[in-house]
Amino acid sequence: MALKGGPMKLLGVIPAAMLGIVLNSPVFAAATCESLSSLSLPETTMIIAQTVAPGQFAWPHDFVGWKGCLFQPCPGPLENEPADVFKSLPTFCRIAATLKPTSDSDIKIEIWMPVSRWNGKFMGLGNGGWSGKISYAAMGVALARGYAVASTNTGHDGSEDDASFALGHPEKLIDFGPRAVHEMILKAKAIVTAYYGNAPKRSYWNGCSTGGRQALMEAQRFPADFDGAIAGAPANYMTHLMAQGLWIALAVHKDETSYIPPTKYSFIHNAVLEACDVLDGVKDGVLEEPTRCKFDPKVLECKGADGPGCLTAAQVEGARKIYTPTTNPRTKEQIFPPLEPGSELDWDAKAGPQPASVAISYWRFVVFKDPNWDYKTFNFDSDVALGDRIAEDILNATNPDLKAFFGHGGKLLQYHGWSDPMISPRNSINYYQSVLDTMGGTSKVNESYRLFMVPGMEHCGFGDGPGEFDPLTMLEEWVEKGKAPDRIIASRIRGGKTERTRPLCPYPQVATYRGTGSRDDAANFSCSVPK
Repeated sequence: MALKGGPMKLLGVIPAAMLGIVLNSPVFAAATCESLSSLSLPETTMIIAQTVAPGQFAWPHDFVGWKGCLFQPCPGPLENEPADVFKSLPTFCRIAATLKPTSDSDIKIEIWMPVSRWNGKFMGLGNGGWSGKISYAAMGVALARGYAVASTNTGHDGSEDDASFALGHPEKLIDFGPRAVHEMILKAKAIVTAYYGNAPKRSYWNGCSTGGRQALMEAQRFPADFDGAIAGAPANYMTHLMAQGLWIALAVHKDETSYIPPTKYSFIHNAVLEACDVLDGVKDGVLEEPTRCKFDPKVLECKGADGPGCLTAAQVEGARKIYTPTTNPRTKEQIFPPLEPGSELDWDAKAGPQPASVAISYWRFVVFKDPNWDYKTFNFDSDVALGDRIAEDILNATNPDLKAFFGHGGKLLQYHGWSDPMISPRNSINYYQSVLDTMGGTSKVNESYRLFMVPGMEHCGFGDGPGEFDPLTMLEEWVEKGKAPDRIIASRIRGGKTERTRPLCPYPQVATYRGTGSRDDAANFSCSVPK
């Protein structure tokens, strides 16, 4: 199906051809960073071209935090620490530009390039939610590793939970979908080449959530853009993910007696651990494989009056619905997988007092085009089908055919936290399995694509499990040295001290305790497929 806006324009064929001269010729090497202001690129207006001295980057706007990782995965909320990231930056060339592939486009991008000690590589960074901002702190982290790095606002300014930019602006929705990232990559590589006089020798993508969707969309639609991509907790089945947001919202808000106050989340979570923690052979407060947990919240039902240590009958049904796949009431087909046992501590992301704002905004502004639309009228049969007709070709990245990406040596490292309350972890497993079915089985696919499920990790980070690890180094070794990641060592750090290490294993393998030694030491665990 052709994407709206014209396939040639959307795929960047015309700009790519025009940029070929810049990408392949060293004669464009800039004398200074500032001289790049006169660089002429298609549909591009240069806004800033300046050399930034060490530690002198000025935060360009009031930062609005998002409880996701700016550089994925992350050990804590970097949105509270931007100044610390920028203080240690080396001298770099800062480029800001606006791209207008259509008359209604307003794609803002930034490219940061180290003045010295460039590692010869390029990195594109992913976004979160509905985006609307450039990931400056993440750019700082990548720059400090020697990368030339780029980020985009995906074509609009705004908060991560607001899709109102799309109302009356179909081209801006396409920008948010596949176009802004691809256009950014084309122009960023041209600018990097013009500055250094050489094209990047390797190109990588790093993103989680929306950034994970962007990784998969790039691999599927523009396979030559990157040599390697990190896809964390991808929102790649976006139209159905938005339906699941309403499924959970309606589970606890259609009848407010079903609402579960956040004060009960830890009570439910502790009951889940009590029932299922030992199933993986190690009692450590984390479920290694939550799909084995058959917890029924019915066991928590109040025997008498409601209280903090029990659930009412209506709350039991609400919790059951959260653990149940979003389902078409007519066909009984699954629309989207459920949240897993172990995700309870952060249920407020979708089941809290203000439910599923990201999803409600999608249905109001993208599908029904009515800011006053009432989510309680949603039909899980006809309305899901309507959303697919309108947006699946723009927003979804579910194509399992990665032949072109794998064919040029591309490597895909995907991870997903088992306790993710925002995007169901089995969504990642479903996509991985679809690639196996399409591309010829595990042995062939694992040469280029590996999925790591992370026990106890929430959305793109945080959580009780060992969720701090370095996927970028693993990806670099895979792409540049042919060393595939057979396991990734993850840590749980509290108060600056490492409390636990544990291997992350390529799916379907899980970390299994060898039977001797400390249960907090990764060396005492092996990766194996569970019986």
